[in-house]
Amino acid sequence: MGSTTLKVARIGNSRGVRLPARVLRRYRIGDALVMEERSDGILLRPAGPASRKLSWDETAKEMAASREDWNEWEAAVADGLDDLPWQDRRGSRVAESAPPYGSARKRRRKR
Repeated sequence: MGSTTLKVARIGNSRGVRLPARVLRRYRIGDALVMEERSDGILLRPAGPASRKLSWDETAKEMAASREDWNEWEAAVADGLDDLPWQDRRGSRVAESAPPYGSARKRRRKR
């Protein structure tokens, strides 16, 4: 994944962008898109229901039902990561990353 600069073109009285064919194929985009406005930009996704995320309870039940052997993870206990101090340098944002533009500070106007 990377970033691609798209040209905004005039389409009648509106404006639009053309998406590369490889992107349309990769994300199975047909005749319609859903546009979501977010704090850090615009998200375009294929039309239709978004994929549902499992709750913690549902995830735990699925893990228990799979009867997967987790003993290999016991080797990670000796790596010493539990002894390292943890610091969150990202701030208080949880679901979205910080926008790559602008400033997070609100500036006061002088009167």
